[in-house]
Amino acid sequence: MTPLLSEDKQTHLAHTILGFLQSHREVRLKSDSTVVLREIKRVLNDQMNIEREITKAVCAKLESYSRRIPEGSQEWDVLYRKTYSEELRKRNLG
Repeated sequence: MTPLLSEDKQTHLAHTILGFLQSHREVRLKSDSTVVLREIKRVLNDQMNIEREITKAVCAKLESYSRRIPEGSQEWDVLYRKTYSEELRKRNLG
C-alpha cells in the first residue's frame, strides 16, 4: 500500500510543525530540535499506520457484503463513512 505522505512531505510537515512550536513563546522544547523532529515524524508515521489499518479494515468489511457495492457510489460512500466511524470508536479514536 502506498504511503499517505511521501518521505519529503513528512519531513516538510515535521519542519512546519517544529517551526510553529518554536515561534510560540508559550512553548519550550525540552530537547534538541533534531530529537523533536524525529519524534514528530515518528508520531506522523504511527498515525499514518493507524489510518492504513482502519482503511484496510473498512474496505475488507465492505467487500465482505453478500451484495457487491460499487466503490465510489453514493451507497459505498455512506457505508464507508459509517464503517470508518465505527472502526474509530472500536479503537477509542473517535
